[in-house]
Amino acid sequence: MAMNIGAAKGLGEVVKSNLGPKGTIKMLVGGAGDIKLTKDGNVLLHEMQIQHPTAALIARTATAQDDITGDGTTSAVLLIAELLKQSERFLSEGLHPRLIADGIDLAKKRALEFLETFKVKKETTDRELLLSVAKTSLRTKVHTELADYLAPQVVDALLTIYVPGEPLDLFMVEIMTMQHKTEQDTKLIKGLVLDHGSRHPDMPKRVEKAHILICNVSLEYEKSEVTANIMYNSAEQREKMVESERRFVVERTQQIIDLKNQVCGKGESFVVINQKGIDPLALDMLAREGIIGLRRAKRRNMERLAKACGGSAVNAMEGLGKDVLGYAELVYEHTLGEEKYTFVEGVPHPFSVTMLIKGPHKHVITQIQDAIRDGLRAVKNTIEDGFLVPGGGAFQIALHADLMKFKGEVQGRAKLGVQAYADAMLIIPKTLAINSGFDPIDAIVTLQEHYAKGNGVAVGLDLSTGEAMLPGDEGVWDNYRVVRQLIHSSSVIATQLLLVDEVLRAGRNMGKQGPQGGPQ
Repeated sequence: MAMNIGAAKGLGEVVKSNLGPKGTIKMLVGGAGDIKLTKDGNVLLHEMQIQHPTAALIARTATAQDDITGDGTTSAVLLIAELLKQSERFLSEGLHPRLIADGIDLAKKRALEFLETFKVKKETTDRELLLSVAKTSLRTKVHTELADYLAPQVVDALLTIYVPGEPLDLFMVEIMTMQHKTEQDTKLIKGLVLDHGSRHPDMPKRVEKAHILICNVSLEYEKSEVTANIMYNSAEQREKMVESERRFVVERTQQIIDLKNQVCGKGESFVVINQKGIDPLALDMLAREGIIGLRRAKRRNMERLAKACGGSAVNAMEGLGKDVLGYAELVYEHTLGEEKYTFVEGVPHPFSVTMLIKGPHKHVITQIQDAIRDGLRAVKNTIEDGFLVPGGGAFQIALHADLMKFKGEVQGRAKLGVQAYADAMLIIPKTLAINSGFDPIDAIVTLQEHYAKGNGVAVGLDLSTGEAMLPGDEGVWDNYRVVRQLIHSSSVIATQLLLVDEVLRAGRNMGKQGPQGGPQ
């Protein structure tokens, strides 16, 4: 058991310095010399090579926390490590692990009940509130100035695609990267950015008031999908066959041109975005009419285009009409080195948006990408939950006080498990204080005194001054579902590890089933 506790404490020490906005960055070096800079606990635990089975189990629990709620990875590791560390005091005096585990279970139930009374109901579409939530999340991943720049874009992205009464689909926010300019040039496009351009040099590079045809129709000569032999006995017959194939593609392309002539007035333009191919002769026909033609568009973009621009994706040329067309105020192409990007902006129903991340090199872009992903999840959780929890360690301070009262109600030695759980909760504000350069004991005493004097008013740690603050006034908020999951998962894993008295090496066939479903 001492080995399990040692492994947990070791993993806790590794990630401890990452917690909070003042946390430091880790450099991960791959076997091939690849370098990654991150302070995101989820990325760190996914990429680290962890040999010890107990540490690996804790890391998997923490990354599962991120998969479910989108945040709280570092906090989960710290809390599990601290629970085991606090339990070690009583174990060393001969207390049986089962009694501590029972006490931790009681404390967990009490903590979940207390969370229900401590959470704060909020108007979840209030932009200022969501900005505070986004900043709280982003500042723990990137530096403050960049976090404050990205927060409005993250919030606006989700408010743009939010439809009351429907679940938020984060797949409608596409994250695209361009190694170009600086991180301050990252921006939200209320429309789409396609990572390819037109395939003909004479096609326009920029059009306004564009009618957009989204289609999945082949505009090229295709080989047969089944094995087929076409027999001919003269060059004339072969020419006729090629001509009829060509005529088929030309007729389809002409239908698109006719539709363009029918719907486009003065100053208007036409864009074709096709999931299948467009051959050079068809591209030439479209270019002569001033139509932008994009081929081989990604399938995921077809749904986004229809949602953003209106209209519907067409799978056949029969019944082409104005009602199937989408619309965008501006469509233009941007060339960066050998890469081409097509921007579709000014769409009437921006239920799909693109976060275009820019940065001078790969490390910055990856860091921003991870931060934005977490920021989007944090804001999404807030909109869906309707509740928030005061941050800056405020919940942990309040829960410690409540559990100390609860300890008096618990009979027998299980109260020592409650004591261990209550003390373990203080690791979050302690670590925040250490990472901000303050004395952890002074910070905890100050917060506890303010909480006691304030008759239950939540107080968190101000990381700039080391003093107590009202987290709501400062705009520091934690996600309700993240805290709830954190309490549950860390308690379960800690109790399981306390009851493991030995780690044994198993056989090579561990987990394999016999022919009848039983062990081999």
